[in-house]
Amino acid sequence: MSRRVLVASTVAAALLAAAGCSSPQEAAQGEEGAPVKVGLVYSQSGALASYGKQYIDGFKAGLAQATNGTNKVNGRTIELLEADDAGDPAKAVTAAKDMLGKGVKILAGSASSGVALQVAPIAAQNKTLFISGPAATDGVTGVNRYTFRSGRQSYQDVLAAKSFIGDAAGKKVVVFAQDSAFGKANEAAVTAVIGGAGAKVTSILVPASATDFTPFADQVNTAKPDLLFVAWAGTTATAMWGALDQQGVLTSTTVVTGLDQKASYPVFGAAGEKISFLSHYFDGATSNEAAKAASAKITGGLDLFSPDGFNAAQMVVRAIAEGGDDVEKMITALEGWSFDGVKGKMTIRKDDHAMLQPMFQVKLVGTGAAAKPQLVKELAPEEVTPPAVAMKS
Repeated sequence: MSRRVLVASTVAAALLAAAGCSSPQEAAQGEEGAPVKVGLVYSQSGALASYGKQYIDGFKAGLAQATNGTNKVNGRTIELLEADDAGDPAKAVTAAKDMLGKGVKILAGSASSGVALQVAPIAAQNKTLFISGPAATDGVTGVNRYTFRSGRQSYQDVLAAKSFIGDAAGKKVVVFAQDSAFGKANEAAVTAVIGGAGAKVTSILVPASATDFTPFADQVNTAKPDLLFVAWAGTTATAMWGALDQQGVLTSTTVVTGLDQKASYPVFGAAGEKISFLSHYFDGATSNEAAKAASAKITGGLDLFSPDGFNAAQMVVRAIAEGGDDVEKMITALEGWSFDGVKGKMTIRKDDHAMLQPMFQVKLVGTGAAAKPQLVKELAPEEVTPPAVAMKS
């Protein structure tokens, strides 16, 4: 427990004794009227800055909705402290420690998986609530009892991909990816999830320096997979998709990849209409109350990680409303909690703090700047539920 928490608890106890008429519940809420400090450490610059912008816009929209525009919970103002991690774990840790020194009760943010995995133990050491953001690594789930997540995890992405082929038993799946840490991580995830369901998984790993993708497209045609899972990042994406299209790959099998943010839609070119997309979220995927509230606040509409920020704000308000300054009560309030988020029904699994949620099957209609996602199917949370893991600490 931080020094600030001890001081706040002592003051609350003294006020209770002096007033006589104050209730234990009121004492648990902390000093009446004192602001609650929430630290947001996210990418304002660097490669993930666009994700960070989506997150913070979603957070502020969610905070407005959850507090009815007051920015207060139980009469206490939520004071936001913001810092740029630039996607750098070292910067994130420094910022988190600085915020803890300023009396922050809740940390949130992290678009980068590397950042989330470094901030989580800091939160646990300081007995502070941490709500990780868009960071997709499965390692955040169950990492410690102080850490929650407001977004999805990689396992849910791969289960969404698996939904395109139904029963995986006996199916042939090829992972088409760059020969890089990113590509190999996707290879491992597909092998574990879809391979674990009975599919035969092989991989075609393309050198990062490659510019001619025809030979690799030919390898796909030779393999004749039931599902081609493509994991690709970087400036060669348009050329890669063009080669797969020209060699007939996109019409010979089910080709699945993840749908990124709006700015990425033109990358697919004419190939986009022949690809099956798994989606965490896209603007227009839902039209519930939360989605409408977010859309009303966010200029330019919603994007990939708008729900993650909105969810985080809803979780922050819930934690403060039920826990005040008591982090243990915050944890209890969040564990097992179900709520209506931008994506639909969200449930925080008590065992490991996984965020159970819908995912989406999507197709792109149109090309270039005119490309727009269209919902094919919403996958219910139970269709994309990751297995529970033991809480590490």
